[in-house]
Amino acid sequence: MTARRASFWRRHPWLKWMSVSLVLIAAVLGVAAWVVARHTEPFLRSMIVEVLEDRFHARVELDSFHISVAHVLTAEGRGLRVWPPAQVAGVTAAPARDASDPLIRLAEFHFRMPLRYERGKPFHIAMIRLKGLDIHLPPKSHFGQGAAPSASTGSDAKKMDNLISFVVDTVECDAANLLLETSKPGKLPVDIEIAHLKLTREGGLNATAPVNFDADVTVPKPHGAAHATGTIGPWNQTDPGESALEGKYTFDNADLGSFKGIAGTLSSTGNYQGTLRELLVDGDTDTPNFALTHFGHTMALHTHFHAKVDATNGDTWLEPVNATLGHSQFTAQGQVVRVAETNPNTPGGLPAVKGHDIALHVDLSGARIEDFLYLASKSGNPLLTGALTMKAALHIPPGPAPVHERLNLKGAFNLDDVRFTSAKIQDKITELSLRGQGRPKDVKGADPGSIQSAMQGDFTMGGGVIALPELTYTVPGANIVMKGTYTLEGGGLDFAGKAKLNATVSQVVGGVWGVLLKPADRFFKKDGAGTELPIHVTGTREEPKFGVDFGHRTVSVDVPKKKTP
Repeated sequence: MTARRASFWRRHPWLKWMSVSLVLIAAVLGVAAWVVARHTEPFLRSMIVEVLEDRFHARVELDSFHISVAHVLTAEGRGLRVWPPAQVAGVTAAPARDASDPLIRLAEFHFRMPLRYERGKPFHIAMIRLKGLDIHLPPKSHFGQGAAPSASTGSDAKKMDNLISFVVDTVECDAANLLLETSKPGKLPVDIEIAHLKLTREGGLNATAPVNFDADVTVPKPHGAAHATGTIGPWNQTDPGESALEGKYTFDNADLGSFKGIAGTLSSTGNYQGTLRELLVDGDTDTPNFALTHFGHTMALHTHFHAKVDATNGDTWLEPVNATLGHSQFTAQGQVVRVAETNPNTPGGLPAVKGHDIALHVDLSGARIEDFLYLASKSGNPLLTGALTMKAALHIPPGPAPVHERLNLKGAFNLDDVRFTSAKIQDKITELSLRGQGRPKDVKGADPGSIQSAMQGDFTMGGGVIALPELTYTVPGANIVMKGTYTLEGGGLDFAGKAKLNATVSQVVGGVWGVLLKPADRFFKKDGAGTELPIHVTGTREEPKFGVDFGHRTVSVDVPKKKTP
């Protein structure tokens, strides 16, 4: 075998020298590529820094940058930092609160580009991949009122623009974070987690033109994932927070259980426009299983809203919300603001989230009272039904208590076609109406559903108790004016007032006793009423107790329990 090989190389010496030459050439090219790469790295690193400084008018630092050359040039960089433009010479603006805090931090970036160069044409980079992007936008007051800085004309990058330039089609980023600070005292900044971000633009990305974006955003409250698309830019160099932003969003399967006291799964779609600091949002929400967790009954809730959002602190002004709960429609206008509190247990008393303060003006027309009572009922059986119109001020302060205990309402209402779901109460209302009309003989066997009634008054609600300082209840033949309270927890009743009947006492009682009571009619007539009686209602919704007060004596008029056959 050895002899054969020796014979082959002696017969083909040129092949041996060619192989050796090719190995040497490959080695030389490899060394040359290494040398070129090592010498090119500082130049490209410097160029990247200077181009970013020129585009952002900011100080830029890059910890490391490396390239490798094969069929294409592969590059990676780590530790990129871009400072706010207020820290660049020539820009008139207020000094930064923390000079060590960059505007942009980037953990690492990677890109590849072909090794083809034509004079006058840019290098083409199909995609740059980013990881660990942190954007920290200081408050508007940080940037002052200075004029926009003029573009640098003396940098090497500017001089090289005609010789070497780059076009980037796409930037993709994983694990990005956007922190928007607010200049409003007592307010917390908004911290937005972006799971994935993609930037594209036909003709190449450019800081001086809008770019398209596609982002997956993690929303902390209510917890869920939102998908947003649209355009951002051009980049505002003097105040990045004023950069234009517009697009559409979808928000699916958000858990309302993030807010204490309520539950449900919310989905929302809409569009927005404005700037990174302030947005106008139009959208719709659907929550098919909205509930107050303390009571546990679910209802479908749909809203269509127009809102102004301060993106620096999350404060929202609803202008307005059109909502449908069950079969009830209503509108609401007002604000939902985040409230911070000082935590004495943290160094320097750093602020912490206390919750949201909700203040709304609510207008109900074409609503049903049973929808709202069902939502706030443990039994699932509302106290009454009827057509509801109401104007009220709603306030829900932040705090650890459930929503129904923190909720405060104050307003006026009208109820028509009122019917009580409790047979005892409705039977008593029917009897009151018929006797008030002087028809006591019709009480037996009367249909409770035949009596239509109306109710109106002012009210306040707080701590789970509805207080009615003057409730007017009208049925055919009688007018009742009462005041008192109704407790949501347990359905407690505590009302007292006067019942004015059209009929006289003798007509109310009827029969033989009515004839005997005729002389007493004049003692009960008052202010045009045939009979005026002081009455009270106590007990609970399931076991109400009715009574007529005669001085210091109370006569019970409770309906006896029916015996089961």
